[in-house]
Amino acid sequence: MKPEFLTPKGVAKLLPNRAPEAHKGKFGHLMVVAGSRGMTGAAGMVGWAAMRSGAGLVTVAVPASEQRLVAGIRPEYMTLPLTDTAEGTLHPRGIQELRDQIRGRGIDALAVGPGLSTHPRTVEAVLELLGEADIPTVLDADGLNALAAVDRTTVEALFKARRAPSVLTPHPGEAARILRTNIQHIQRNRVASAVQIARELGVVCVLKGRETVIADARSAFVNPTGNPGLAKGGTGDVLTGILSGLWVQRPDKGWAAPASCLAAYLHGLAADLAVQTVTEHSLLPSDVIEALPRAFQKAAAR
Repeated sequence: MKPEFLTPKGVAKLLPNRAPEAHKGKFGHLMVVAGSRGMTGAAGMVGWAAMRSGAGLVTVAVPASEQRLVAGIRPEYMTLPLTDTAEGTLHPRGIQELRDQIRGRGIDALAVGPGLSTHPRTVEAVLELLGEADIPTVLDADGLNALAAVDRTTVEALFKARRAPSVLTPHPGEAARILRTNIQHIQRNRVASAVQIARELGVVCVLKGRETVIADARSAFVNPTGNPGLAKGGTGDVLTGILSGLWVQRPDKGWAAPASCLAAYLHGLAADLAVQTVTEHSLLPSDVIEALPRAFQKAAAR
């Protein structure tokens, strides 16, 4: 499949409109399931980036022992404590709590994985959540690593049974684990690998890295924005926040691929704008979030 490169003009058409009379309920309620002891920053950055990207409401669900730390990162999102393991990671009992909150709070979409850890009970919890959550879901980081803990047939059956659309955002290492291959193969065949994941699992795949590839079963796009400053821990969490924050505003299957394209472009554009003052060496994930307003402005001006 020959991919198309995203263009400023094309991306400008994807920006969601916000009616003058709109209220927060019109722009979706996102539930972020992320974080663990020592990795609370991942959860906070997803929630912060989602708010910066236009989500009406964001609740960050975290292991109970880590809630206070996550709540202190930003005041704009809400937090939800979930039952945790002795090691400060999500426990399977937390899935029942999530189930009740998803129904009770009217959650429109999920972002699952950043900083969750690969604790065996947490992997169990993630797989259980994916098996029963019937709302759009962005799966990243340890959410993707949970898939590597079970055989390929189980993974395919899991996604085939899902009634709601999914977006997977692997880096090359995570993509290699999903496809049971190596990073070198993924990097030599980036477009083909993203399309393979999309087709075999029935998802949208956002294969991160230089010239991020966004693919579904029928098409593939390459993102031209971004710079080496993004090669730093936490920038993937920011992308997950941007993507889920955009998708929750229109949480349907048809918006999954366009929202993914828009998120990848804005993420890279914000990094390009940020390095004008902080340089590629010193760029931080939080700098990318702070530059998002300028990225939205520049994209809209095309």
